[in-house]
Order: sequence, then C-alpha cells, then structure tokens
Amino acid sequence: MGSNRKLLLLRGLFGTVSLYAFIMTIHHMPLGTAVTIQYLSPVFTTIAAIFILKEHVKWMQWLFFLVSFSGIALIKGIDERVSMFYLFVGIFSAIFSALAYNMVRSLKQREHPLVVVLHFQIFGVVAGFIFMLFNWQTPQGLDWLYLLLIGVCTQLGQVNLTQALQKEKISSISMLNYLGILYALFFGYMFFGETYGWVSLAGMILVIAGVLTSVIFNTPIKQKVELKNYANP
Repeated sequence: MGSNRKLLLLRGLFGTVSLYAFIMTIHHMPLGTAVTIQYLSPVFTTIAAIFILKEHVKWMQWLFFLVSFSGIALIKGIDERVSMFYLFVGIFSAIFSALAYNMVRSLKQREHPLVVVLHFQIFGVVAGFIFMLFNWQTPQGLDWLYLLLIGVCTQLGQVNLTQALQKEKISSISMLNYLGILYALFFGYMFFGETYGWVSLAGMILVIAGVLTSVIFNTPIKQKVELKNYANP
C-alpha cells in the first residue's frame, strides 16, 4: 500500500478536490471552456514546482504564462455562459490539480505508479461514498455503460499520466495536458452541440499558444544536453 503515506494521502486529497471542482464547472459551463480554465493547472504546477521540487523556470516562461492567462480573461469577458463564481471554481480546481501533480513528482522512484493511482482512487471512493449518502441516484439503462467507460478511461489516463510525471520534467509533461482542450472542443460540438464565438476561440488559442511556446522554448535545450551526453558517454 506504499511507504510514503503522507505524500500519498496529500496526492489523493488534492486530486479528489480538484476533480470535484472540475466536475462542477463541467455542469455549469460549456465543456471546452471548463477544460480550458482547468488547464491553467500546468501554470500553477510549474509555479508550485519552484517551491516544492526546486525546479527552475526560465524568465521567458512567465511571459508565456501571461499569454495563457490573457486568453482566460478574454473568454470570461465575452462568454456570458461563464459566471465569475464558476470561473473561480475552475481556477481552484487548477490549483489543486497542480498540487497533486507535484505530489506525484515528489513520489518519483519512491512508489510504483499504480500505488500512487490507487491512493487517489481510494480517497475518491471514500469522498464519493460520503456525498452519495446525501444525494443517491440509481443509474438507469445506459448510465451503467457511461459509468463503466468513465472508470476505464480514467484508469488509463491516470496510470499513463503518473508514469509520465515520474519520468519527465513536470513542467513539460503538465503543459502537454493542454492538448485536451482540442478534444473538449470536438466532443462538446459533436455530442452537446456547443458552439463558440470567434472571440472565445481566440481566447482558447491564446491559452494553447502560451503553453506550446513554453514547451518549444524548453525543448531545444534539453535535446542539446541529451545529444551531448550521447556523444560523450
């Protein structure tokens, strides 16, 4: 069950709080917008890693982060479907997601990825059971299939994300999560008929642009180091 109980408990706590807040935003705003706001977590992840993991952040990355935040501000300013309350709920979710990512990184080479994921799931089951006591609704028909698919997809996503966070620099891995915005836009349009104005899309593009430029800015330096080590074993 793991030997780093404190870190595993914190990972479970932070992840569960983040997930619950994220689900709240999904229920009260368009899917693509909710995902975009929640995916501010890589920014908070990188900032938290400065203090928790002592990782270095290049000064240019702060400029890219500012671009991403300006995209969120643009979305909020034009999309009337996004209330200020749920905007802050989404940011709250992103912050706790960032803390969870840092706990995962702290457990690198200490715990197996499945152990880390298991503690997150155990914490989630306990929290879900408590909430269920006050608002139980029996699934009907296809609800069972949807719940099964949620469980399978979540398990696959958590295991692969945990492995990635433990094997690579946290800022680079967390940034790639922004690609989920594209998936959210697609599924929101295909299954829920959600549409977005040009200004909202421009805001989302700013968010993605800020992240991708940060990744591109970091990649060449890392590749040079790897090539140098390869040439001089």
